[in-house]
Amino acid sequence: MSQLTELLHARYGAAAPKFKNGANQAITTLLQHRSVRAYLPDPIDDETLGLIIAAAQSASTSSNIQAWSVVAVRDPERKARLAALAANQKQILEAPLFLVWVADLSRLRRIANQIGDPAEGLERLDSFLVGVTDTTIAAQSAVAAAESLGYGVVYIGALRSHPDKVAAELNLPPGAFPLYGLVVGKPDPARPASVKPRLPQKVVLHQEQYSAAAETEALAEYEKIIQEFQASQKLPIQEWKKQAVGRVKVTEASNGRTPILEALGKLGFITTH
Repeated sequence: MSQLTELLHARYGAAAPKFKNGANQAITTLLQHRSVRAYLPDPIDDETLGLIIAAAQSASTSSNIQAWSVVAVRDPERKARLAALAANQKQILEAPLFLVWVADLSRLRRIANQIGDPAEGLERLDSFLVGVTDTTIAAQSAVAAAESLGYGVVYIGALRSHPDKVAAELNLPPGAFPLYGLVVGKPDPARPASVKPRLPQKVVLHQEQYSAAAETEALAEYEKIIQEFQASQKLPIQEWKKQAVGRVKVTEASNGRTPILEALGKLGFITTH
């Protein structure tokens, strides 16, 4: 079995697509992605960090606005405080580097003030979405770069539980929103992570027009694949559909999280139009 076939089987199980052409190194790196939650303490130097950020800055950006920033956190005490704000996830403490990705409109506001131009457009919801989009594209490019260098990563979305407190910890200015964290470090080989299966392509790939005709059957197939994965990892067997819908059952913010609109107001964003 070729490496490409093995990787596709790990990602899709029995629903794995077949490709005649072999993968190049870039595709192989992407297919090998897994969320790593166990790390060695080996430090990441500034040169390596700079290379990862160079890859992030090489990503696409809306109108070359580059509406993002990233805060590199290595200090153990600060990481501990951030971990406490993000459901006490121990991998934040364990890994040597924690990157906080920030949708940053504050820089544009400062530049507008410097040149004496108005920046009323920063109050549009679309401007915030530009910041979110630019940040996410950059962060994922950083992930690909880090993994190509042999590092493991995992996103920390729970950093949005208390974005105002995270902003205070990092001294973020008004107009800067911490979207998520990214743990980076050398994976601990004694506690390996596995590739998690994804939805079959016929659920997410639509040709010409959107169609959910194959969705029910494909989701039933995915339930078998994901539960086989859960069993192989000695995880509780859970139905994916119920688990996924469970995240969106109610309108209220869950687990004591600060509501996003409230947090946006506190952090200097106006998103009413």
